[in-house]
Amino acid sequence: MNAANFPRFVSAGEALTDMLRTGADAWSSQVGGSTWNVARVMARLGVPSAFAGAVSLDVFGDALAAATEAAGLDRRFLQRRAKSPLLAIVHELHPPTYYFIGDDSADLHFDAAQLPGGWMQGAQWVHFGGISLAREPLAGKLVALAQELKAAGVKISYDPNFRIMMDERYDATLRRMVELADVIKVSDEDLAGLFRHDDIDGAFAILRSWNRHATYLYTRGAQGAALYQGGQTWQAAPPVIEVIDSVGAGDASIGGLLYSLMYRPDAEGGQHLRFAVAAGAGACLAAGGAPPSVQLVESLLERTILG
Repeated sequence: MNAANFPRFVSAGEALTDMLRTGADAWSSQVGGSTWNVARVMARLGVPSAFAGAVSLDVFGDALAAATEAAGLDRRFLQRRAKSPLLAIVHELHPPTYYFIGDDSADLHFDAAQLPGGWMQGAQWVHFGGISLAREPLAGKLVALAQELKAAGVKISYDPNFRIMMDERYDATLRRMVELADVIKVSDEDLAGLFRHDDIDGAFAILRSWNRHATYLYTRGAQGAALYQGGQTWQAAPPVIEVIDSVGAGDASIGGLLYSLMYRPDAEGGQHLRFAVAAGAGACLAAGGAPPSVQLVESLLERTILG
């Protein structure tokens, strides 16, 4: 099949259901998942995109499949399995306190061999990250896929997106994915969790030492972000906005950076960073991690200042 018939961007990993406790006996559900969110962000920005992962055949999987289609993602990459759903139980909202339910769940049964034949020839970037890389046997499958893509010349992006299950057992995966990635997005909170100490600058220096050739997007919440490329560094402060919901801001920022790298290849690092920061801010202007449009990001660019 012609490579032009495949998406230019693919995000591989987990799609899940957040079960949010909204009262003493009240719960609400919300579709989510870090890697799935990044695919939605790219599609909202107008990039032909897909989410490669597996979801259940029940009501939770149906909701994720419907949201995948509504986002305009290529449906050929979503696999359905007769297994239980992956759930994130968020039993406290402020601060978010959670655990995951997903023993032998559908996401673990993703099979890269069942993706459409020839899809790698159409892919320019493939994104990895989230809890999918901390859940075996899925993690091993995804690392193997990343290695295959790298060998085929496809660019890799990686956002570890630290969660409590990423303990010492995750260390080897963290290092391998950093070594494979062309772009790495990491936050100060990620670094504290992944390295299990408070020397954030030292942790970031170690991370960079594993892959000197990668571009690093280092985010620090309201303090802004920095972009590191080789010996060059740029910093940017986010625009002053009224934050409605910061859920999905990190996913939008890595999406914004990848969009800028894909569609503005002649821009210098500072301009790529401004677009990434503006995209992250755009996601904060609506509830539920709504991905921003290119028009919204461009409207915020004027107020995103390089420092």
